[in-house]
Amino acid sequence: MSSPAILVTGANRGIGLEVARQLAARGAVVWTAARDQARAEAAAREAGGDARPLVLDVSNRASVEAAARQVSALDVLVNNAAVLLDADEPVLDLDEELFRQTFETNVLGPLRVAQAFAPLLGKSRAARIVNVSSGGGQLGDPSAWAPAYCISKTALNGVTVQLAQAMPRAAVNAVCPGWVRTDMGGAGATRSVAEGADSIVWLALDAPQNLTGKFLRDRKPIPW
Repeated sequence: MSSPAILVTGANRGIGLEVARQLAARGAVVWTAARDQARAEAAAREAGGDARPLVLDVSNRASVEAAARQVSALDVLVNNAAVLLDADEPVLDLDEELFRQTFETNVLGPLRVAQAFAPLLGKSRAARIVNVSSGGGQLGDPSAWAPAYCISKTALNGVTVQLAQAMPRAAVNAVCPGWVRTDMGGAGATRSVAEGADSIVWLALDAPQNLTGKFLRDRKPIPW
């Protein structure tokens, strides 16, 4: 795609900011979405290139719909915004409200953003959606840490498959960036933000358009 228009949610820090920076460096028009104007503008400045701020709170439908009215064209949606609210408490002790808040952002958030921007993506000749998931969501390799977060990523993978079926002309995939040194991942994580962003940027710009409905890590499909 020549100068594709790309929306990155949660673009004000961590993996989202690095993805926005790499995409802008590749010549894309990048909408740096964050929950308030100051964060969105700071992200756009740091991303450089043709980056444009966009206020978008994925947990608020009115905010998502307002953001969609501000964008005139879109080729790629990167659903990166997420929360990690729990730690190592067992699922039997999981607080119901924490679980609900996690799903609101990590599962319903990407879905409502995809729904709101689907009309614009439908006009693109090579539409793509990249849902940033986690290896913690793999059913075949279950994790005992942060059960609300891990279950939400399993559900996000399911949303990915459903969106791929509903949008047959688009490439819709989920990606595990690995354990990345961010505020969420912590200083002891094994990957840099650049390494974490690599597969996301590849799916946004370079992956085959017929690659869809998959869960990937390091540019390769993995079971989930």
